[in-house]
Amino acid sequence: MAKMWAGRTAGDTSKIADEFNASIGFDSRMYKEDITGSIAHAKMLAKQGIIAPEEADTLCEALAVILEDIASGRLPIDPNAEDIHMFVEEVLTSRVGDVGKKLHTARSRNDQVALDLRMYLMNRVDELSERIYSLITALTDQAERHKEAIMPGYTHLQRAQPIMFGHHLMAYAMMLLRDADRLADCKRRMNVSPIGCCALAGTTYDTDRYFEAEQLGFDDIARNSLDGVSDRDFVVELLSDISILMMHLSRLSEEIILWSSWEFGFVELSDAYTTGSSIMPQKKNSDMAELVRGKTGRVYGDLMAALTMLKGLPLAYNKDMQEDKEGVFDAVDTAEMSLEVFVGMISTMKVKPENMKAAAQRGFINATDLADYLTKKGMPFRSAYKISGSIVAYCIEHGQVLEDLPLSTYQEFSDIFEEDLYEDIDLYTCVNKRNSVGGTSVPSIESQINYVRRKCNG
Repeated sequence: MAKMWAGRTAGDTSKIADEFNASIGFDSRMYKEDITGSIAHAKMLAKQGIIAPEEADTLCEALAVILEDIASGRLPIDPNAEDIHMFVEEVLTSRVGDVGKKLHTARSRNDQVALDLRMYLMNRVDELSERIYSLITALTDQAERHKEAIMPGYTHLQRAQPIMFGHHLMAYAMMLLRDADRLADCKRRMNVSPIGCCALAGTTYDTDRYFEAEQLGFDDIARNSLDGVSDRDFVVELLSDISILMMHLSRLSEEIILWSSWEFGFVELSDAYTTGSSIMPQKKNSDMAELVRGKTGRVYGDLMAALTMLKGLPLAYNKDMQEDKEGVFDAVDTAEMSLEVFVGMISTMKVKPENMKAAAQRGFINATDLADYLTKKGMPFRSAYKISGSIVAYCIEHGQVLEDLPLSTYQEFSDIFEEDLYEDIDLYTCVNKRNSVGGTSVPSIESQINYVRRKCNG
């Protein structure tokens, strides 16, 4: 097949070179953006008198039909085409003749692919953001239902202090809010039109880049043509943002895997989001959470591949930059599916407050409050700390918990102890005393929920 770029060379590349060079297998997903960009370009050419108005009408009408034909499946994308730009142009020329060859006036595939990729990724950012907000809503709904479910809070994966399960879930809601904010910021920088930069140096034609950018909904244009065609910062930034998002999902995955184990028994995942074993009939595996945890490494690889590909490239366009798409498409696809799975998994997750509370009691996580009780009675904190530790050791040795230890036993350690200590070390008291802003008390959790819901509602 003759190449549209044949001229300086005969265009007779080997079959293996054609396959190696082709990008149609992955850039075909940008057909809508490519055609939409071409329609705007045709309108700009007519507005500036570079082509006749009736030629622009012919181009725009034919492009609209091609778009509809591809979307409906009537026009399959030819896997033998070099890329989506060449495929669309070849179909256009076959349908309208020589006027189709005028469409590429005052542009290059270099600025065309940069345009398509920005437009495509901006749309995907919107879809990702919607899924993030759906997961935030699912977490917030669960947090509201379990704002009074006591669980152990952990440091070093050791039981530390009592918190509410709703408080724990809201920590992830806050992380995801930051993820959504990062994506919005990334889209703001992505929202710059490179079309009109041409191959690298601009064009001799009297184009109107602002008009074309406005037609496509961009906020601004790239102000330097070299930068316009060679910039892939927006790809790296998006990959970085998605990597952080996946890191958050992976951390939550790890907790869900632990919580749903027999050893913890804090939650039970719906059968719809678990699998069984081929040999062990008792198993209920949290495979969806494990897959998200695993896929996080894959997204990190996409980010590192993009950074490595770009680090040594001179200006302007180099064919290495064709490698930007597969990685970022993979990362976006992976994150979207992970979020979609997570929404269902969190929404249908059954919480077991009784197991959480029992674990909190066995962990002596109200020992700090026991020390605080003595401190409020006038004992120096270090002395109170030592006595509290001795009482915990006694409870472990005798198989008891702080709440059930008789007052007479407490008084063997210090005569400061009185009946009111049981109120101070009650787990609900311990949790609700932590009423500082952002803390784990019920009113504080309710405040966090209200804050997040306001953010989600714009």
